[in-house]
Parts: sequence; C-alpha cells; structure tokens
Amino acid sequence: MSGHSKWATIKRAKGVTDAKRGQVFTKLSREISFAARQGGDPESNFRLRLAIQKARDQNMPLDNIERAIKRGAGGGEGQQVAEFSMEGYGASGVAIMAEIQTDNRNRTIQEVRNVFSRHGGNLGESGSVAWQFQSKGVLTVEPDKMNPEDMALFAIDAGAEDVRVEKTYIEVQTQPKQLEAVRQALLGQKWRVVSAELTMVPTTAVQLEDKAAIQVLKLMDKLEELDDVQRVYSNADFSDAVLEKYQSGEFSK
Repeated sequence: MSGHSKWATIKRAKGVTDAKRGQVFTKLSREISFAARQGGDPESNFRLRLAIQKARDQNMPLDNIERAIKRGAGGGEGQQVAEFSMEGYGASGVAIMAEIQTDNRNRTIQEVRNVFSRHGGNLGESGSVAWQFQSKGVLTVEPDKMNPEDMALFAIDAGAEDVRVEKTYIEVQTQPKQLEAVRQALLGQKWRVVSAELTMVPTTAVQLEDKAAIQVLKLMDKLEELDDVQRVYSNADFSDAVLEKYQSGEFSK
C-alpha cells in the first residue's frame, strides 16, 4: 500500500473531529445529491447507494441523508453542481489529483491553484497525472479478534484483489464492480467494515525525504479543507515515522 493510501486510511479509521464534522457532512450531502441526479433509488443507483453508506459510516443523521437525496432527485441544488478533477504536482514531483464538486468553477480553480502555489506545488494540464492512478474499491476493516490471515483468504475468495494488514486496521482492495459484493461478504462474517469507497490508487509510489513529505502532507490537507474538494489522491510514499509525527501534530500545519 502506498504511503498516501496509508495516510488516507488512517484518517478514515480514526474518523473526524467535531470541529470538522460539519464540513464532512456538507461534502457527503453534496455527493449524495450529485449521485441522486441519476435516480433517487439506491437499489438501482450504485453511486448513490455507496454515497449513502459512506454517510452512515460517518454517523450522518438520516434526515440529512434524505434531504440530500430529495435535492438531487428533485432537480434542486444537486443539478447546479459541476464535477471534475484537477491535477498537479507537489514537492519532488509527486502526482496529486483533487476531485471537485462545485457550483462556481472559476472560484474553485483559483482556490485550488492558490493552495498548490503556497505549498510548493503547481497545477498541471488535464490528464497530466491521471494516468498514474487506477480506480479501485477500498474497504477498511477493524481487526478485532479475527485471524488476519483467515480474513485475508476469505476476502480474496469473496472477490478481493489484495489485502494489507496494519497494526490498527486491515485494508481490502477490490475492482470497483466487486466492492459491494466483498463488503457484504465481510459483513456476513460479522466483521466491522469501517468504510467502503471507490478511490484512486497509484500504480507506482514516489519515496520522499522527510522535508518533502511534510510539504506534500500539508498541501493535501489544505486541499481537503476546501469546501469544493471532495477527495485528494497522490502517489507519495510516506514513511511510518513521518506519518506518526504528522498525525501527532509535531509538525506545524
């Protein structure tokens, strides 16, 4: 698993603080509304079903979820939001992608450009780094008292491509179309699936020196703080030591 994937998974596994929960709910609502534009029935709309499940994983109130569905399916706010990606480079040439959902394209492009420039990066042309990523399904599972090897074998048999065992969580990767089937199989074993989502996984990782790693981490965190940025991906390979120090707040953000 790349360093960035590990960084993102740790953040998912730890959840979000109350201070950021409002922003997280706003982004989840936007994703639900956007997905509901293709139909308000989760049974026949996989993207909507996935967005709803992600909202539930974050303990988003049911009323919020239902309102977001109605906005999108009814032609409200969800119809006015554009979706696109922005690509660029961070320190040491690390590839970075940001998935955007916005009702003001020009404003968002300028905000993203400013974040890149302030943190040692620069924007690239469309397609400049996307070729370095593949769409995958990623599930984060709490190990509890399970035998990791048994769980890994079960997940592979259920359709998973890869399983990575870490100290506090287990990451399961699938092809996008197999995500829901593998999730249901794991739940059927009474294992706690903390999150399940479609994400972009780098095909190769770039190893970074500590200084460059911290610079890239700051850039990605600042991008994620933008209201219109839904998700951020990179092919950076962060060391465990840097991640631990950054998570602990040892480095000023």
